[in-house]
Amino acid sequence: MAFPKDFIWGAAAASYQIEGAAFEDGKGLSVWDMMCRQPGRIWEGDTGNVACDHYHRYEDDARMMGELGLRAYRLSLSWPRILPEGVGKVNPLGLDFYDRLVDALLANGVQPWVTLFHWDFPYDLYTRGGWLNRDSAEWFGDYARIVVERLSDRVQHWMTQNEPQCYLGLGLRDGVHAPGDKLGMQEVLLANHHSLLAHGLAVQAIRGGSIHPDPRIGAAPVGVIFTPATDSQADVDAARRRTFAITSQDVWNNTLFADPMILGAYPDDAHEVFEGMMPQVQNGDMATICQPLDFYGANIYHGRPVTAAADGSAEPVPYPTGPALTMMNWHLTPEALYWGPRFLHERYKLPIVVTENGLANTDWVALDGKVHDPQRIDFYQRYLREYRRAGEDGTPLLGYFAWSIMDNFEWGFGYSKRFGLVYVDYETQQRIPKDSAWWYKQVIATNGECL
Repeated sequence: MAFPKDFIWGAAAASYQIEGAAFEDGKGLSVWDMMCRQPGRIWEGDTGNVACDHYHRYEDDARMMGELGLRAYRLSLSWPRILPEGVGKVNPLGLDFYDRLVDALLANGVQPWVTLFHWDFPYDLYTRGGWLNRDSAEWFGDYARIVVERLSDRVQHWMTQNEPQCYLGLGLRDGVHAPGDKLGMQEVLLANHHSLLAHGLAVQAIRGGSIHPDPRIGAAPVGVIFTPATDSQADVDAARRRTFAITSQDVWNNTLFADPMILGAYPDDAHEVFEGMMPQVQNGDMATICQPLDFYGANIYHGRPVTAAADGSAEPVPYPTGPALTMMNWHLTPEALYWGPRFLHERYKLPIVVTENGLANTDWVALDGKVHDPQRIDFYQRYLREYRRAGEDGTPLLGYFAWSIMDNFEWGFGYSKRFGLVYVDYETQQRIPKDSAWWYKQVIATNGECL
């Protein structure tokens, strides 16, 4: 069986990871620009200053996406490229870039799916408290309005924020992502509340200001997925409960983010686990946060198998010795793309878009001038078969975005990890589609039948 006939096949990337031009054409600083200036923070001292130089090569990149058969491209916008200080004066050259990029994508038959925030928070607003400042919600809402006014005549699909678990957990709690802070959990929960308010105001800005008559809106949190070790009902129930449980004082869960956005309340166990630390919810906050959404976007790379313990709780199943691992040391667990979408749809009743899925691999140019990446092909084949199986079993699937269209700046890992379907030689900026890119073109052309 193939995927639904109107299924969206795409690939994704993020502004800071590929654009470069970090200090050109009036762009303001982001927290990542500042993080990359700090010695010892990023592998080998790498920065996103040039990255894939997509800012200057976007026309060729859009043409390449069309040649590879992509139906859609999930891009993110750089907030400080558009608003150098995060608020106030708009940088016309920044908006012009995204205007031209959207046109180039459409000219090559590629649908733009726009993410408003993929971690490059404006540095000037960070110095005013960042997400800890309640005003951040209004700042983000204003930014969304400006973008929607300019692009929504051609952009129908929007995501407000990418992976709050990462920019809050890795950025504000663990200090390994920008801005590199190590705050207490109470402060992280406050920042989360403000970013949820920002999400709600952005949805309102898109719905209220879209020129397109039918905007489609979601978000793209991390899919924290637990999978049943067997098909027994007990294991399935245990995995489902664990997928929607908060069990420790950190952000690596689904419900702290998705429950307020979609169900209109923080989950009960959040109040138990974070007793005395939860933010004060003001009148009207939940009504602002909980806006109607059209799809649930989930970034799913792996899952954790569990089995039902005697008391019904979920017990982690040990991985085998010498497991299959990606270059991120993430386990190969294709079943995450079956159970993740299924569980998320059961709870939130929205159609599912896998907004990121892929692997970091050891890729280099072979003696024949090509880039052979059989592991990536095998990875995608396994995961996509499971995703298709979820659809066959009744989970409504809207789309799939491979991460990533091209090798890029992998945050704290610099240029040491290659996730791309397309190889990038960072010295020359040459693009070489890998074997997986041509394989994926066939998958798209057959709507998954060749899997």
